[in-house]
Amino acid sequence: MTASALQRAVFLLLLAAITVAFFWVLAPYSGAVFWAIIMALLFHSTFERLTRALRGRRNAAALLTLLIIVLIVVLPMVFISISLVNEVSALVAHVRAGDINFRAYAQQILDALPPAVRAQMARFDLFDIQSVIEKFSDGLLAGGQALTTRALSLGQNALVFVVNLVVMLYLLFFLLRDGSALARMVRETVPMAREQTHYLADKFSAVARATVKGNVVVAIVQGLLGGLAFWVLDIRGALLWGVVMAFLSLLPAVGASLVWGPVAIYLLAIGATWQGVALIAWGTAVIGMSDNVLRPLLVGKDTKLPDYLVLLTTLGGMSLFGISGFVIGPTIAALFMAAWALFRHAGRRELREEAAAAAERAPQTLQALEAAPAPAPEAPSASEVVASDVAEAPEAAAPPAPSDTPQ
Repeated sequence: MTASALQRAVFLLLLAAITVAFFWVLAPYSGAVFWAIIMALLFHSTFERLTRALRGRRNAAALLTLLIIVLIVVLPMVFISISLVNEVSALVAHVRAGDINFRAYAQQILDALPPAVRAQMARFDLFDIQSVIEKFSDGLLAGGQALTTRALSLGQNALVFVVNLVVMLYLLFFLLRDGSALARMVRETVPMAREQTHYLADKFSAVARATVKGNVVVAIVQGLLGGLAFWVLDIRGALLWGVVMAFLSLLPAVGASLVWGPVAIYLLAIGATWQGVALIAWGTAVIGMSDNVLRPLLVGKDTKLPDYLVLLTTLGGMSLFGISGFVIGPTIAALFMAAWALFRHAGRRELREEAAAAAERAPQTLQALEAAPAPAPEAPSASEVVASDVAEAPEAAAPPAPSDTPQ
């Protein structure tokens, strides 16, 4: 290895180590950094319009954009979080007091089944009813306790939340003001072709904006519609269940039906027929249709991902990255498909270039062959000369045949 090659290898190793250390230092605030980038992408057009209105004063435009974000995003989220913590605390108090008994609710649903259905279940021993009740109630209790723990931890870790919020807003100001220059620097630094970096960067921006914009709008609409239905039907914890339905609506195809479906079944089981039928009709015709109408318009149009891939990557992303995973998962899927599309396009382009180069070389090769002199005949070998002489020599006179006539 030459000295220059060794120096380059050492430099690349040092660069990789410093890059890993840099991201390791930022890891505790990765959520704040991620959402600062997402908010900068979402409100970039607003910042540009304010910059033109303020005649190029980018600092003032960034501050105004930041104020808009605080008013329409941060403050509503803070108020909803405070109300959610109070709602969860009240729900926990009712559970501990025995006012809410999930086992009793499950038993009421099973008791409401037709006797013929229960008889057939017992006859074929499909499952143990009591075991199902236990598993159902344990699952509901575990889910309720997990939700309670998460909500209460938000209240107890308010200082951590405030620090992350401040970091996000502080970084967001600079991303709004200098985001275009930073993106240009990253595109020029990445060792890839210019058109490839532009394509991937545009794909990331489009998918991130579409995913956040679409999923957030769908979540807000479904949470409001579900919470309104529960409030009208006088179901306890309407705000809590509305927020839960908003979070579950991040999952395509199923979403809020995981909440209003069991509640409608319970209402039918206890004899509240019109309430159960009304909730099913509202959930199917209004809540479900809002997902079917809004999500393709706001998400599918820009991401161009199939629904099953969006569902799988959303679930995988949320299991790995928490609430931020509903953006990270589909974004990674879109970049995966975009990168392979670039690879396929590059392979086809190389084949086309090779074919074009071969086509260009073909006339030149033909002209060279036509202009080349005819090859001189090769000298015959000795054996060929002898064979030729023998073939061309006159035949020797044959002796006369003896005559039978006596002389």
